[in-house]
Amino acid sequence: MSPVVETILFVFGLVALGYLAGLSGYLKTGVGDALTEFAVGVALPLLLFRTMVGADFQGSSPWALWAAYFAAAAITWSAAHLTMTRVFGRDSQIGVVGGFSSAYSNLVLLGIPFMLGVHGQAGFEVLSLLIAIHMPAMTMVSIILFDAFGHRKAGRIGAGEIFRAFTRRVLPNPLMIGILGGVLWRLTGIELPPLAVRLIDSLADIAGPLALFAMGLGLRKFSISGNILPSAVLSLLKLFVMPALALGAALLLDLPPMTAKVAVAAASLPSGVNSYLLAVQFGTGQGLASTQMTIATACAAVTTAFWLMVAQIVFG
Repeated sequence: MSPVVETILFVFGLVALGYLAGLSGYLKTGVGDALTEFAVGVALPLLLFRTMVGADFQGSSPWALWAAYFAAAAITWSAAHLTMTRVFGRDSQIGVVGGFSSAYSNLVLLGIPFMLGVHGQAGFEVLSLLIAIHMPAMTMVSIILFDAFGHRKAGRIGAGEIFRAFTRRVLPNPLMIGILGGVLWRLTGIELPPLAVRLIDSLADIAGPLALFAMGLGLRKFSISGNILPSAVLSLLKLFVMPALALGAALLLDLPPMTAKVAVAAASLPSGVNSYLLAVQFGTGQGLASTQMTIATACAAVTTAFWLMVAQIVFG
Protein backbone atom coordinates (compact mmCIF):
# COMPACT_ATOMS: atom_id res chain seq x y z
CA MET A 1 0.00 0.00 0.00
CA SER A 2 1.40 3.40 -0.97
CA PRO A 3 2.10 5.96 1.79
CA VAL A 4 -0.49 8.35 0.33
CA VAL A 5 -3.27 5.75 0.28
CA GLU A 6 -2.35 4.59 3.77
CA THR A 7 -2.43 8.17 5.07
CA ILE A 8 -5.81 8.83 3.43
CA LEU A 9 -7.25 5.70 5.04
CA PHE A 10 -5.67 6.54 8.40
CA VAL A 11 -6.85 10.16 8.46
CA PHE A 12 -10.40 9.57 7.29
CA GLY A 13 -10.54 6.29 9.20
CA LEU A 14 -10.05 8.18 12.46
CA VAL A 15 -12.73 10.67 11.41
CA ALA A 16 -15.06 7.76 10.61
CA LEU A 17 -14.35 6.09 13.96
CA GLY A 18 -15.27 9.30 15.76
CA TYR A 19 -18.44 9.63 13.71
CA LEU A 20 -19.44 5.99 14.37
CA ALA A 21 -18.77 6.42 18.09
CA GLY A 22 -21.32 9.23 18.10
CA LEU A 23 -23.76 7.57 15.70
CA SER A 24 -23.88 4.39 17.80
CA GLY A 25 -24.39 6.32 21.02
CA TYR A 26 -21.15 4.96 22.49
CA LEU A 27 -19.97 8.54 23.05
CA LYS A 28 -22.13 11.64 23.36
CA THR A 29 -21.55 14.53 20.98
CA GLY A 30 -20.65 16.63 24.03
CA VAL A 31 -17.55 14.48 24.37
CA GLY A 32 -16.56 15.59 20.87
CA ASP A 33 -16.92 19.22 21.92
CA ALA A 34 -14.66 18.60 24.92
CA LEU A 35 -12.06 16.74 22.85
CA THR A 36 -12.10 19.47 20.20
CA GLU A 37 -11.68 22.12 22.87
CA PHE A 38 -8.66 20.28 24.29
CA ALA A 39 -7.15 19.68 20.84
CA VAL A 40 -7.58 23.29 19.69
CA GLY A 41 -6.87 24.83 23.09
CA VAL A 42 -3.87 22.77 24.21
CA ALA A 43 -2.45 20.05 21.96
CA LEU A 44 -2.46 21.82 18.57
CA PRO A 45 -1.10 25.13 19.92
CA LEU A 46 1.79 23.23 21.50
CA LEU A 47 2.40 21.44 18.21
CA LEU A 48 2.50 24.78 16.40
CA PHE A 49 4.73 26.27 19.10
CA ARG A 50 7.19 23.39 18.75
CA THR A 51 7.16 23.72 14.99
CA MET A 52 7.81 27.46 15.02
CA VAL A 53 10.70 27.05 17.45
CA GLY A 54 12.56 24.49 15.35
CA ALA A 55 11.32 24.88 11.75
CA ASP A 56 13.50 25.81 8.82
CA PHE A 57 10.51 26.08 6.40
CA GLN A 58 12.51 24.48 3.57
CA GLY A 59 13.50 27.89 2.22
CA SER A 60 9.84 28.69 1.57
CA SER A 61 8.79 32.26 0.84
CA PRO A 62 5.55 32.90 2.74
CA TRP A 63 4.59 35.65 0.30
CA ALA A 64 4.63 33.38 -2.75
CA LEU A 65 2.76 30.65 -0.85
CA TRP A 66 0.17 33.12 0.40
CA ALA A 67 -0.23 34.61 -3.08
CA ALA A 68 -0.85 31.20 -4.67
CA TYR A 69 -3.26 29.94 -2.02
CA PHE A 70 -5.27 33.10 -1.45
CA ALA A 71 -5.52 33.88 -5.17
CA ALA A 72 -7.18 30.47 -5.60
CA ALA A 73 -9.40 31.16 -2.59
CA ALA A 74 -10.43 34.60 -3.87
CA ILE A 75 -11.41 33.33 -7.33
CA THR A 76 -13.30 30.38 -5.84
CA TRP A 77 -15.08 32.65 -3.37
CA SER A 78 -16.11 35.02 -6.19
CA ALA A 79 -17.41 32.14 -8.32
CA ALA A 80 -19.40 30.74 -5.39
CA HIS A 81 -20.88 34.13 -4.56
CA LEU A 82 -21.97 34.70 -8.14
CA THR A 83 -23.38 31.18 -8.35
CA MET A 84 -25.46 31.63 -5.21
CA THR A 85 -26.80 35.06 -6.21
CA ARG A 86 -27.14 34.76 -10.00
CA VAL A 87 -27.91 31.06 -10.49
CA PHE A 88 -29.79 30.15 -7.30
CA GLY A 89 -31.29 33.59 -6.70
CA ARG A 90 -30.16 33.91 -3.07
CA ASP A 91 -29.44 37.29 -1.52
CA SER A 92 -25.93 38.69 -1.30
CA GLN A 93 -25.53 37.93 2.39
CA ILE A 94 -26.11 34.22 1.78
CA GLY A 95 -23.71 34.64 -1.14
CA VAL A 96 -21.04 35.65 1.40
CA VAL A 97 -21.74 32.50 3.43
CA GLY A 98 -21.56 30.40 0.25
CA GLY A 99 -18.32 32.06 -0.81
CA PHE A 100 -16.73 31.49 2.59
CA SER A 101 -17.88 27.85 2.64
CA SER A 102 -16.37 27.16 -0.77
CA ALA A 103 -13.03 28.85 -0.07
CA TYR A 104 -12.31 28.04 3.59
CA SER A 105 -10.23 24.90 4.18
CA ASN A 106 -10.14 22.84 7.36
CA LEU A 107 -6.41 23.43 7.83
CA VAL A 108 -6.31 22.71 11.57
CA LEU A 109 -8.39 19.70 12.65
CA LEU A 110 -7.99 17.91 9.30
CA GLY A 111 -5.07 19.67 7.62
CA ILE A 112 -2.43 19.31 10.35
CA PRO A 113 -2.61 15.52 10.83
CA PHE A 114 -3.15 15.06 7.11
CA MET A 115 -0.06 17.05 6.16
CA LEU A 116 2.07 15.35 8.80
CA GLY A 117 1.04 11.97 7.41
CA VAL A 118 1.55 12.78 3.74
CA HIS A 119 4.47 15.23 3.68
CA GLY A 120 5.94 14.81 7.15
CA GLN A 121 7.39 17.56 9.30
CA ALA A 122 8.65 19.50 6.27
CA GLY A 123 5.15 19.73 4.83
CA PHE A 124 3.65 20.68 8.17
CA GLU A 125 6.16 23.51 8.55
CA VAL A 126 5.01 24.95 5.24
CA LEU A 127 1.36 24.49 6.22
CA SER A 128 1.96 26.41 9.45
CA LEU A 129 2.73 29.49 7.35
CA LEU A 130 -0.82 29.29 5.99
CA ILE A 131 -2.41 28.56 9.35
CA ALA A 132 -0.80 31.69 10.78
CA ILE A 133 -3.04 34.01 8.72
CA HIS A 134 -5.76 31.77 7.25
CA MET A 135 -8.56 32.09 9.79
CA PRO A 136 -8.07 35.80 10.63
CA ALA A 137 -7.79 36.84 6.96
CA MET A 138 -10.77 34.81 5.73
CA THR A 139 -13.01 35.83 8.61
CA MET A 140 -12.11 39.50 8.22
CA VAL A 141 -12.95 39.43 4.51
CA SER A 142 -16.30 37.78 5.21
CA ILE A 143 -17.22 40.47 7.73
CA ILE A 144 -16.30 43.29 5.34
CA LEU A 145 -18.27 41.70 2.48
CA PHE A 146 -21.27 40.95 4.67
CA ASP A 147 -21.40 44.59 5.72
CA ALA A 148 -20.87 45.82 2.14
CA PHE A 149 -23.60 43.62 0.67
CA GLY A 150 -25.92 43.72 3.65
CA HIS A 151 -29.45 44.99 3.57
CA ARG A 152 -30.01 45.22 7.30
CA LYS A 153 -32.86 43.10 8.55
CA ALA A 154 -34.67 43.53 11.81
CA GLY A 155 -33.13 41.67 14.69
CA ARG A 156 -29.89 40.81 12.92
CA ILE A 157 -26.66 41.43 14.76
CA GLY A 158 -24.85 44.44 13.37
CA ALA A 159 -21.59 44.16 11.46
CA GLY A 160 -19.87 46.35 14.06
CA GLU A 161 -20.84 43.92 16.79
CA ILE A 162 -19.64 41.00 14.68
CA PHE A 163 -16.34 42.77 14.11
CA ARG A 164 -15.85 43.33 17.84
CA ALA A 165 -16.70 39.70 18.54
CA PHE A 166 -14.24 38.66 15.84
CA THR A 167 -11.49 40.75 17.46
CA ARG A 168 -12.16 39.28 20.87
CA ARG A 169 -12.06 35.78 19.41
CA VAL A 170 -8.97 36.10 17.22
CA LEU A 171 -6.57 37.97 19.48
CA PRO A 172 -6.66 35.38 22.30
CA ASN A 173 -7.02 32.43 19.89
CA PRO A 174 -4.88 29.54 21.24
CA LEU A 175 -3.56 28.70 17.76
CA MET A 176 -2.39 32.27 17.26
CA ILE A 177 -0.82 32.26 20.72
CA GLY A 178 1.02 29.03 19.92
CA ILE A 179 2.35 30.41 16.65
CA LEU A 180 3.37 33.80 18.02
CA GLY A 181 4.83 32.24 21.15
CA GLY A 182 6.98 29.91 19.06
CA VAL A 183 8.19 32.77 16.85
CA LEU A 184 9.09 34.91 19.87
CA TRP A 185 10.93 32.05 21.58
CA ARG A 186 12.79 31.33 18.36
CA LEU A 187 13.94 34.97 18.19
CA THR A 188 15.51 34.70 21.65
CA GLY A 189 17.86 31.97 20.44
CA ILE A 190 17.43 30.11 23.73
CA GLU A 191 17.00 26.34 23.59
CA LEU A 192 13.99 24.88 25.36
CA PRO A 193 14.87 23.07 28.61
CA PRO A 194 14.74 19.25 28.30
CA LEU A 195 11.81 18.98 30.72
CA ALA A 196 9.84 21.57 28.72
CA VAL A 197 10.59 19.67 25.51
CA ARG A 198 9.35 16.45 27.07
CA LEU A 199 6.15 18.06 28.35
CA ILE A 200 5.43 19.75 25.02
CA ASP A 201 6.17 16.59 23.03
CA SER A 202 3.87 14.47 25.20
CA LEU A 203 0.88 16.63 24.29
CA ALA A 204 1.87 17.75 20.80
CA ASP A 205 2.34 14.16 19.62
CA ILE A 206 -1.32 13.28 20.30
CA ALA A 207 -2.69 16.42 18.64
CA GLY A 208 -3.27 14.91 15.19
CA PRO A 209 -5.16 11.69 16.07
CA LEU A 210 -7.10 13.46 18.80
CA ALA A 211 -8.20 16.24 16.44
CA LEU A 212 -9.35 13.77 13.79
CA PHE A 213 -11.38 11.64 16.20
CA ALA A 214 -12.92 14.76 17.75
CA MET A 215 -13.79 16.10 14.31
CA GLY A 216 -15.60 12.87 13.39
CA LEU A 217 -17.53 12.86 16.66
CA GLY A 218 -18.40 16.52 16.17
CA LEU A 219 -19.83 15.87 12.70
CA ARG A 220 -22.80 14.16 14.38
CA LYS A 221 -24.11 17.65 15.17
CA PHE A 222 -24.35 18.53 11.50
CA SER A 223 -26.65 17.14 8.87
CA ILE A 224 -27.90 17.44 5.32
CA SER A 225 -30.90 19.72 5.78
CA GLY A 226 -32.07 20.81 2.35
CA ASN A 227 -30.02 23.02 0.03
CA ILE A 228 -28.72 19.88 -1.68
CA LEU A 229 -28.06 21.31 -5.14
CA PRO A 230 -26.42 24.61 -4.10
CA SER A 231 -24.37 22.78 -1.45
CA ALA A 232 -23.22 20.24 -4.06
CA VAL A 233 -22.15 23.04 -6.39
CA LEU A 234 -20.25 24.79 -3.58
CA SER A 235 -18.58 21.48 -2.72
CA LEU A 236 -17.60 21.04 -6.36
CA LEU A 237 -15.96 24.47 -6.31
CA LYS A 238 -14.19 23.68 -3.04
CA LEU A 239 -12.93 20.22 -3.90
CA PHE A 240 -12.06 20.66 -7.59
CA VAL A 241 -11.91 24.29 -8.70
CA MET A 242 -9.93 25.70 -5.77
CA PRO A 243 -7.14 23.08 -5.83
CA ALA A 244 -6.93 23.37 -9.63
CA LEU A 245 -6.48 27.13 -9.28
CA ALA A 246 -3.87 26.63 -6.54
CA LEU A 247 -1.97 24.24 -8.79
CA GLY A 248 -2.01 26.75 -11.64
CA ALA A 249 -0.89 29.56 -9.34
CA ALA A 250 1.92 27.39 -7.95
CA LEU A 251 3.18 26.75 -11.48
CA LEU A 252 2.86 30.42 -12.43
CA LEU A 253 4.78 31.57 -9.35
CA ASP A 254 7.32 28.74 -9.66
CA LEU A 255 6.91 27.61 -6.06
CA PRO A 256 9.38 25.05 -4.67
CA PRO A 257 8.04 21.49 -5.03
CA MET A 258 7.19 20.96 -1.36
CA THR A 259 5.54 24.37 -1.04
CA ALA A 260 3.54 23.78 -4.22
CA LYS A 261 2.32 20.36 -3.07
CA VAL A 262 1.27 21.75 0.31
CA ALA A 263 -0.60 24.63 -1.37
CA VAL A 264 -2.55 22.21 -3.58
CA ALA A 265 -3.24 19.79 -0.74
CA ALA A 266 -4.42 22.60 1.55
CA ALA A 267 -6.71 23.97 -1.15
CA SER A 268 -8.22 20.51 -1.71
CA LEU A 269 -9.30 20.05 1.92
CA PRO A 270 -13.03 20.32 2.70
CA SER A 271 -14.62 23.25 4.47
CA GLY A 272 -14.12 23.63 8.20
CA VAL A 273 -16.73 24.11 10.90
CA ASN A 274 -15.97 27.84 10.90
CA SER A 275 -18.19 28.20 7.83
CA TYR A 276 -21.18 27.03 9.88
CA LEU A 277 -20.20 29.09 12.92
CA LEU A 278 -19.91 32.18 10.73
CA ALA A 279 -23.37 31.54 9.27
CA VAL A 280 -24.77 31.24 12.79
CA GLN A 281 -23.14 34.51 13.79
CA PHE A 282 -24.45 36.28 10.69
CA GLY A 283 -27.91 34.81 11.26
CA THR A 284 -28.32 33.45 7.73
CA GLY A 285 -27.33 30.44 5.62
CA GLN A 286 -26.90 27.97 8.49
CA GLY A 287 -28.55 25.09 6.62
CA LEU A 288 -26.50 25.80 3.52
CA ALA A 289 -23.21 25.86 5.44
CA SER A 290 -24.04 22.70 7.40
CA THR A 291 -25.08 20.72 4.32
CA GLN A 292 -22.11 21.92 2.27
CA MET A 293 -19.61 21.01 5.01
CA THR A 294 -21.13 17.54 5.41
CA ILE A 295 -21.10 16.81 1.67
CA ALA A 296 -17.57 18.15 1.15
CA THR A 297 -16.13 16.24 4.11
CA ALA A 298 -17.73 12.98 2.93
CA CYS A 299 -16.30 13.40 -0.59
CA ALA A 300 -12.85 14.64 0.44
CA ALA A 301 -11.41 11.18 1.09
CA VAL A 302 -11.52 10.58 -2.68
CA THR A 303 -11.00 14.08 -4.06
CA THR A 304 -8.05 14.97 -1.81
CA ALA A 305 -6.32 11.73 -2.76
CA PHE A 306 -6.84 12.65 -6.42
CA TRP A 307 -5.18 16.07 -5.97
CA LEU A 308 -2.30 14.56 -4.03
CA MET A 309 -1.56 12.28 -6.96
CA VAL A 310 -1.88 15.14 -9.45
CA ALA A 311 0.48 17.34 -7.41
CA GLN A 312 2.97 14.48 -7.11
CA ILE A 313 2.96 13.99 -10.89
CA VAL A 314 3.31 17.71 -11.61
CA PHE A 315 5.83 18.71 -8.93
CA GLY A 316 7.64 15.43 -8.32
